[in-house]
Amino acid sequence: MMSGKARLRAMEPEDLDFLYAMENDHEVWNVGNASVPYSRYVLHDYIANSSNDIYNDGQVRLIVEDVEGRTVGMVDVFDFNAQHRRAEVSVVVHKDFRRKGLAMSVLEQIMHYALHTLHLHQLYAIVAQDNMASLALFDKAGFERSAMLKGWLYDGENYQDAIVMQKILQKNY
Repeated sequence: MMSGKARLRAMEPEDLDFLYAMENDHEVWNVGNASVPYSRYVLHDYIANSSNDIYNDGQVRLIVEDVEGRTVGMVDVFDFNAQHRRAEVSVVVHKDFRRKGLAMSVLEQIMHYALHTLHLHQLYAIVAQDNMASLALFDKAGFERSAMLKGWLYDGENYQDAIVMQKILQKNY
């Protein structure tokens, strides 16, 4: 999938080093659910065994490339619930490529994919209250702030509140 500034594609074995670096970046841990390092073996196994079918895996992970073909990030659609037709979304762009409109391009493509291919009713994101860049991104993409989760994220020393951002998907994507 290509739209605007970013292209989404399936993971390839060649993405192992990129995934290893991103998954083991402590800066990213504080905004997600990971709190331990991933080994190359585990990530290799994940790439090799992922069907990229949300109904089989419960998630879909796609790699983000810029218009020059450089691998710059990843997007996950996970915590899939088929009964209620919803899933959580997470976008991570490598720090060297942030603030260039890539994440917004990714979200636009994922919303279209979620509605027209996965037939989801909604996407949601759980964002740390102090992650102003992510809050601004989801606000701009039309996600609504629907709840505050007190003490939801733990960074190893402190608990932090998180905001639930929801997007009801409509046919205009």
